[in-house]
Amino acid sequence: MPGEAQIQFLDADFRILKPGSYVRCAVTGVHIPIDELRYWSVDRQEAYATREAALERLRSLGVI
Repeated sequence: MPGEAQIQFLDADFRILKPGSYVRCAVTGVHIPIDELRYWSVDRQEAYATREAALERLRSLGVI
């Protein structure tokens, strides 16, 4: 299904609330195909394209 999906991020999995082919990286804005989604934050309900993007978000929040 084309378009952006809406996802609920869980601890070790995620639930698709609205079908779509991708989600958007919260840091870079890049489209992440659902089958390539590996990094997300349960607390912030955000997806990240790469582990570097996830680390960048943590740094910007002062967590690390």
